[in-house]
Amino acid sequence: MNLLKDKIPVLVKKLAIPASVGTLFQTLYNIVDTFYAGKISPEALSALTKSFPIYFIIIATCIGVTVAGTALIGNSIGENNRKKALSYFINTVYFALIMSLLITFLGLVFSKKIYQLMGSTEIVTNLGLEYTNIIFSGSIFFILVVALNSLLHAEGDTKTYRNVLILSFVMNIILNPIFIFGFLFIPAMGVAGIGVSTILSQLVSLIIIFIKILKNKRLKELTRDFLYPKINYLINIFFQSMPISIAICGYSVAAGIIFTYVGMTGELATAGYGAATRIEQVVLLPILGINTAIISIIAQNYGAKNYKRIKETYFTAIKYSFLIMVASGLLIFLTADIIPKFFSSDLEVIDYGKRYLKISAFVLPAYPFFFLTNGFFMALKKSENAMLNNIARNVLIPVLVFYIAKTLSVDYDSFFWLWVFFQWTVSITLLIIVNYYLNYKLDKSSSVVKPQP
Repeated sequence: MNLLKDKIPVLVKKLAIPASVGTLFQTLYNIVDTFYAGKISPEALSALTKSFPIYFIIIATCIGVTVAGTALIGNSIGENNRKKALSYFINTVYFALIMSLLITFLGLVFSKKIYQLMGSTEIVTNLGLEYTNIIFSGSIFFILVVALNSLLHAEGDTKTYRNVLILSFVMNIILNPIFIFGFLFIPAMGVAGIGVSTILSQLVSLIIIFIKILKNKRLKELTRDFLYPKINYLINIFFQSMPISIAICGYSVAAGIIFTYVGMTGELATAGYGAATRIEQVVLLPILGINTAIISIIAQNYGAKNYKRIKETYFTAIKYSFLIMVASGLLIFLTADIIPKFFSSDLEVIDYGKRYLKISAFVLPAYPFFFLTNGFFMALKKSENAMLNNIARNVLIPVLVFYIAKTLSVDYDSFFWLWVFFQWTVSITLLIIVNYYLNYKLDKSSSVVKPQP
């Protein structure tokens, strides 16, 4: 694939489909964890659900590292600067190592406090810590995998990571029951067994990606000089990754606020909502895959100053994503009565999950505008814009919804209808902002600098 010359619709499909399939198995991985937590007890299911805002600090860091690496390496490839591309890759790995140490410390020290802030019972808090303590102890595996993979994504290779995620999913299916319930000489670990399975799967993923990277043609140019950390590169990676990581951590704030309000109804309501969101994550996968695709395409074309292709890429992605989400919303609405039964046999948990899904179906078509706008700005090395988007959607809006809901004492369903209204408001606003940016910012630049042939 030539990201600078091939037809945009073809590129979006070729890059998005492997990325979507990979993310599908990553999400199925989480669904398997949720399924087995439900088999342990409703409290275990609630504990795993409430671990998400805490675990999300690792996810946010991974996204920040991979987006920074992909954008900066991709821009360098577009500029045809091979030395710069390789330097950014090596320093992205160093940055990942530094961040993994920080994240491990934060997770081990503050997880208990976060569980308590969400109003968790002592049983749920202790079960949750059994899981999160293991996950944070192995956070280096998560972050190093995406740091190494940033080079592959920048080159347009989304298939390798897809294959790794599929293998990781298969391993998780096999390892989860072994470590949760015990097998031969392996003792039953309960919720902790879910964490052990995850860490072992991530370790295998890291080994595979590392072997793939060693075969990359760019590493043939590697000399001792590249191996020394370069402060200016690390600073650039920091300012490219931190705004989006901090902003995405805002999702933890949003999730924490939602869990706090839903938790006022009871732990079973939290379990039902948490199980339902796993399915919501599945239907969002095509959008996440398309987002991965446009970051790679836009990053290289921005480096090459192909501004018209940037505009075409964004609106092609929006068109595909919106149609997919309309169809997904309809499917979710029609199957809302069935889906929660896969995660729990408790009738109350099933009911709460069903009610959330029927409301969620109406907000799904709004999500592409948010995710793809973030991808657009991150590929242009404008992470501060993506940070503002995330703060608005994941901090300001949840706080506003919580305040209104608490003031009016609204019920479970009404809380989520408020959420739908404000999510659509943010998404439409973002579409207007990007359209303005494309017409009055990039177009002016393209009239000055001619794109590469």
